[in-house]
Amino acid sequence: MTAKVHPHERIWRTVLVVPEGRVASYGQIADLAGLPGRARMVGKVLGLAPDELNVPWYRILRSDGRIAFPAGSESAERQKQRLQEEDVVVLRNRVKLAEFGWKPDLAELLMKLEF
Repeated sequence: MTAKVHPHERIWRTVLVVPEGRVASYGQIADLAGLPGRARMVGKVLGLAPDELNVPWYRILRSDGRIAFPAGSESAERQKQRLQEEDVVVLRNRVKLAEFGWKPDLAELLMKLEF
């Protein structure tokens, strides 16, 4: 019998699978982590991730592609910079999900998500 994985760990593991140069929404991460309807939880849990995990929190955005931090804030600017370093275009604190959104296929999910 396998041990039950804590919801925080499920979220971190899911975010770790989002590839460089792609973004996902809080809701998408919640769904893929087996926590449907828990988008707000994803946001809170990302802030609790241990530094040594190197969770790419900056790849996670609101469902409309907007950065969740207030525009112009230090956190928003840091997230924008990290995304731009991965060649993700950020205009007016928003990313075009149609262009940069992560759309994993079933094989990718089965191979990379472990819980």
